[in-house]
Amino acid sequence: MNEPSFAHFRRCLYALVAAFGLAVTAHAQSALPAVQQAERAVLEAQDAFADQYAPELLQGARTGLIQAQALGASRSRAERRKAEALGLRVAADADLARARSEQARAEAGLAQRRAEIAGLRQQLGLAGAEGTP
Repeated sequence: MNEPSFAHFRRCLYALVAAFGLAVTAHAQSALPAVQQAERAVLEAQDAFADQYAPELLQGARTGLIQAQALGASRSRAERRKAEALGLRVAADADLARARSEQARAEAGLAQRRAEIAGLRQQLGLAGAEGTP
């Protein structure tokens, strides 16, 4: 009399399908470490205004990141290895863009300070003492 109904099997089947779907999604979402590093590097370069000071480098890094993400989503081991290598190159390019941007901003700040100092010296009548920084 206590025979399991087909509804019980259906619920188990639904639970199994849901668990499998979540596992596949989680696997697909786990990006490769080099690709994740590249994502962070591109974001840091954007935050450092590399769009303004190193646009070619940053655009190349963005394009490479998209390619690395696409390769990293593949099931092929060869493509995932390519994604790792591309991710490392993208991270290096983005870091270089960030560094160049920071350098350009620092140089612009230095030039502004020197101009302010020159203006103050002129106001004070120290125009002949320009040899000292």
